[in-house]
Amino acid sequence: MSEITPPRRRRRRADADRSASEILRATKDLLAVQPHASVEEIAVAAGVSRQTVYAHFKTREALIGAVFDEIAAEAAAQMEAAQLDREPAVDALLRLLDISWRTFQRYPLLLTVSTPAGDSAADGKRHESAFDHLERVLSRGRQSGEFASDLPIPWLVTAVATLGHAAGDEVRAGRMTAKQASDALARSVLLLCGAD
Repeated sequence: MSEITPPRRRRRRADADRSASEILRATKDLLAVQPHASVEEIAVAAGVSRQTVYAHFKTREALIGAVFDEIAAEAAAQMEAAQLDREPAVDALLRLLDISWRTFQRYPLLLTVSTPAGDSAADGKRHESAFDHLERVLSRGRQSGEFASDLPIPWLVTAVATLGHAAGDEVRAGRMTAKQASDALARSVLLLCGAD
């Protein structure tokens, strides 16, 4: 019996991992069109029971947090793969903005679903990789003379992130198209950084 137990456990673990992945996928898809979807609706979309959702994620907020974590990890991997340090800082900055904006377009729920209340520490951790990449690009651009702004780098990082959120808000409110917001964001960030 002891020889049979480990494979069964592995099989159950693999089934549980698949179930959690399917719940996260269904949540991303459903929240994109129905931002206030209930756990019951998410369970139906994932093809599992409500109890199964709660077995993986204690609350709806925990599920939404896990979705945001997964999206942030995907964006961070794309930023890493872009090898931003191999091109001029201005180009790297524009590429970084493009990666972030494409993430918004791929996951419209980022424009309509708020991060869970009281989740500010986790939200900061989600942005950590993007902020690190941004800080490195801005520092390199200042050293190379591509960015003339003498504002503190941490301030510029915060300002760029805030402009990104403002662009998303304009799209969500219907005041700008995604293309208009993306173009305005790029121009605003270059001006802020003192790029030629």
